[in-house]
Amino acid sequence: MGFRKKNKSPPVLSHEFVIQNHADMVSCLAMIILLGLMFEVTAKFAIMFITVQYNVTQVLADEKSEPVNLYQYGPKDVATVFFYLLIAVILHALIQEYILDKMNRRLHLSKTKHSKFNESGQLAAFYLFSFIWGCSILTAEDFATNPTFLWEGYPHTHMVFQVKFFYICQIAYWLHALPELYFQKVRKEDIPRQLYYICLYVVHITGAYVLNLHRLGLVLLVPHYLVELLFHASRLFYFSDENKQKGFTLWALLFVIARLLTLTLSVLTFGFGLPRTEKQGFSLTEGNFNVLTIRMTCLAAICLTQAWMMWKFINFQLKKWREHSQNQASKKKTVSPKSKPHKREPTRGGAANGVVKPDDKTSPRARKAKAS
Repeated sequence: MGFRKKNKSPPVLSHEFVIQNHADMVSCLAMIILLGLMFEVTAKFAIMFITVQYNVTQVLADEKSEPVNLYQYGPKDVATVFFYLLIAVILHALIQEYILDKMNRRLHLSKTKHSKFNESGQLAAFYLFSFIWGCSILTAEDFATNPTFLWEGYPHTHMVFQVKFFYICQIAYWLHALPELYFQKVRKEDIPRQLYYICLYVVHITGAYVLNLHRLGLVLLVPHYLVELLFHASRLFYFSDENKQKGFTLWALLFVIARLLTLTLSVLTFGFGLPRTEKQGFSLTEGNFNVLTIRMTCLAAICLTQAWMMWKFINFQLKKWREHSQNQASKKKTVSPKSKPHKREPTRGGAANGVVKPDDKTSPRARKAKAS
């Protein structure tokens, strides 16, 4: 892990060396790119990595109003995504080193819980930051009072700085999560699960960015991030104290609402909004992808993803319900009711515990004395 001081350093360029010092290596690479701004020869290339590209100045009809700086996307965005991927790796190491590792030492978690605690800690920080950032953008766009802004004026080839930078950071973060599987030594059984949702994020966010559907993508990401934030925050509290499980109940309710909201807005946009816009057809130069094939493909991808998420959610709830039932059954077995005292029944022949009472007239000795 980066930024850690080890007494015994592993061999240079070995797997353990790379894992322990990956944040330091990435920091050096990011510093080299930043130093490129100091020289005229390399400044043009360094700016391509650091700043947002494809600036377009739009002059409004009103002469008194100032020109507006808008942005488009293009091939140079790959370099910008790469640079902020490096920044995401550094921030990941900082959060792990100075926050999560210190909390893990206090909690003394098992290996399984330790891995899940680190995952939830990293994702909760990212979801919180992205949710606040996304809400600020939507507030400026005033989406709540005008839902038709999802498809009006499509293709939405121009973006404000905050929207484009938001998408650049989102793509960079989820791409950085792929090498983190190696850097964090994620268990083999957890890698497929994490690969699924990382790839889904990359495909959906990149698709919304490239197809000029950034308005719909932003509106769908904000409530989704809120639900995921609540889940991972609840899991962090659960690891600290297993009695704190109320957050999962609220998460389950909001999860279903978020899935319904996603399906509703997707069907409304692809099924009713985009088919009624003025510009129809396919044009790469204009950034127009408003054809039936692409609309149905996007809608099918969203619906299948939501169905898969609901399936995983139902299985998760059933698993929790079974565990709860088993725990209740085991508690009932361990705590048995107090047995009430009962009277001893006399044994056959008037003997108690194998001893014949001398005054028992029905005993064999009494009958023999009586006969004599």
